[in-house]
Amino acid sequence: MTDTDADRELRVSKIRNGTVIDHLAAGQALNVLALLGIDGSGGESVSIGMNVPSDKLATKDIVKVEDRELSQSEVDVLAVISPEATINIVREYEVIEKKRIDRPEAVSGVLACPNRNCITNADEPVETRFAVLDDGLRCEYCGEIVREDEIATHLDVA
Repeated sequence: MTDTDADRELRVSKIRNGTVIDHLAAGQALNVLALLGIDGSGGESVSIGMNVPSDKLATKDIVKVEDRELSQSEVDVLAVISPEATINIVREYEVIEKKRIDRPEAVSGVLACPNRNCITNADEPVETRFAVLDDGLRCEYCGEIVREDEIATHLDVA
């Protein structure tokens, strides 16, 4: 690598402990932050790379979150919005676990149903639940379909 190539290389510092979400579909990093409830007000240390060159995906996004590991429900939704993603758990600057994510059969409580007449939108104590299809999601209460490219717009995270 020449000096000019080294100067152009993406440099993001390593995290001591936390999670690195790699191989996200380009443009999904901000949706991942929304999914994780990270808006900057909580003081989390976060690094984001968007539209980074990738041998595997042409371009990808990367999210590094210090001192945070993902819950299974967060991983499940991540698998739906970016099925090629990988999750690396980091401790003391070393990757101790690297895993590919699997698409779940269903996701609960993290997406809003777009059907205004769905029971989940009627101020009832009912958590949303969507069956995962090959090309999207289906509300298990009303049957409304959310196409894969619409999922990010229906994230329902506080």
